[in-house]
Amino acid sequence: MSKLTALDQLLEQYKQLDYHRDAVLKQRLNDAQAWLKTRIQATHQDLFNEPKNQLMAKYFINRLYGGPEFDDLAIQIERLLNYAHKAEKIIPENAIRTGLKSVGLAVYAMELDEQVAKQLLKDYPATQPIDDEMMRVTLVKLNQEQERKKQLDLLDELGVSLDKYMRSFIMHTAFKMCKGTAKKYHFELMYDFIGEGFTAMKPMKSAATFIQSFTQIELIIVDNVHSGKPNPFRV
Repeated sequence: MSKLTALDQLLEQYKQLDYHRDAVLKQRLNDAQAWLKTRIQATHQDLFNEPKNQLMAKYFINRLYGGPEFDDLAIQIERLLNYAHKAEKIIPENAIRTGLKSVGLAVYAMELDEQVAKQLLKDYPATQPIDDEMMRVTLVKLNQEQERKKQLDLLDELGVSLDKYMRSFIMHTAFKMCKGTAKKYHFELMYDFIGEGFTAMKPMKSAATFIQSFTQIELIIVDNVHSGKPNPFRV
């Protein structure tokens, strides 16, 4: 069985999302994710602004929390799956394993955020700017507490995988040697998706430590929202 079978399954999950066939929902999803990313950047400003963390923070926002950037990547993932036998030869196995975790996180984020976008469309005009109170009410109504905690657990697992598999000099060297072949077969976006994880880790001692600092605060916010605390996003 191909090591990329799980990637095929993730791509199918992604294709099943309703926003692909609904322009209004797609716009509201983009709005919701823009609000989330702005909130995350404000909440974790001190952590993200540390020089050693800036590249990983960018990887977080642009890669692991979904958004329009993922749509182009999904197109290339589909192409990559058509050449799975070649991809498995040019991308190291541990890089594939870690890349799968990253893609899985992005798809899961899209699924949860699409639920938020649908609820927003039920309760508010499609063009109404999203504010903190709208989002608080929506999250309480959806009751995504356990799903959001699962999302944070998956992030912690990714941090452990990054430290375990992606710090090896041999792994990094092997991955860099694949760049020309990836370009030849037009897998650049997928290569860059995994490669950005390598680059983001360079300045830091531990990706897991950074991610745990992030998830600990996010867990507080999830608890704040579902315990009815006023201004739950301000930690």
